[in-house]
Amino acid sequence: MRIHVAIAMAALVTSASFAQGPGGKMPPTAVEASKPVVAAVRDEVTAVGTLRAAESVMIKPELPGRIVSVHFEEGQAIAAGAPLFTLDGSLVRADVREWEANVSQAKREASRANELIERKLISQSDLDTKRSELAVSEARLSSAKTRLEKTVIKAPFAGVAGLRAVSPGEYVEIGQTLVSLTQLDPIKLDFRVPEVHLGRVASGQAVSIEVDAFPGRRFEGAVYAIDPQLDPNGRSVVLRASVENDDGLLKPGLFARVALAFGERANALMVPEQALWPIGEKQNVYVIEDGKAALKEVETGVRRGGMVEIVKGIGPDAVVITAGQIKIGPGAPVQALPAAAPAAAQAAN
Repeated sequence: MRIHVAIAMAALVTSASFAQGPGGKMPPTAVEASKPVVAAVRDEVTAVGTLRAAESVMIKPELPGRIVSVHFEEGQAIAAGAPLFTLDGSLVRADVREWEANVSQAKREASRANELIERKLISQSDLDTKRSELAVSEARLSSAKTRLEKTVIKAPFAGVAGLRAVSPGEYVEIGQTLVSLTQLDPIKLDFRVPEVHLGRVASGQAVSIEVDAFPGRRFEGAVYAIDPQLDPNGRSVVLRASVENDDGLLKPGLFARVALAFGERANALMVPEQALWPIGEKQNVYVIEDGKAALKEVETGVRRGGMVEIVKGIGPDAVVITAGQIKIGPGAPVQALPAAAPAAAQAAN
């Protein structure tokens, strides 16, 4: 039995000697490594938002009356100022003619009073009365003409007509909904970003959005307003952007995935995300220096397609270990192997 134990111990010693290699040193550990990829990156934050009409209104009459004409088709593009409905204005036109006659009469009487007062045949108060009657008649005529104009209901802005709620011949009351009018180009986008980005947001920043209704297509726009008050519940700031919609594909109410661009860097250093080696709250990477692993603290930036930007800590010539970190420590001898997939291909994604 003692002979067998001695032979086993000798075998273990021999195996350990071979594992250590010549001179009793550990052989270098094989790791995957590559240099950072230099690429252009877009510094942006993602969010979700809701599309809203640039302008939207429910068309309602200011006067009661019977609809005699409808001047549009549902879903039709409407020009600003174009007539939408005409109400029966026969009674209002009669009022206009009546007050036109009253104005003419009042003018004649006021002119006659001017002649009489020059001849001292009437008092100044009589002249003032005639002038007052003329002013009242002219005001009544202006009011009648305004009411006549309001029998033709016009579009307050250019947009698209919705579905009619009334028909020709129907009697409508003041404030009754007739049809909606919506402006779709451009279209508004409301979205929120965390308060940590408040110091970086500004009017004019570019946004791009995607909607489920048109997968794979991106729509471009720009921020034009920032809510001066933050949401105390979500600790976020509301931004409003204007998005181009010349083909009318985007509709109010659609859910949108938003990318807000803060800027673009042409020579960013990108490494695979698996190269990061976090310790506590700090991010690190292993690099190869003189055949040994060295741990470098780094500052990270944007992440895209499995790649992460290294803002500070290493240079473009650093050889970064991307796989095998669990087998090594600082100062461990390592042997670099090519990365499994070219980092450049990942950065392009």
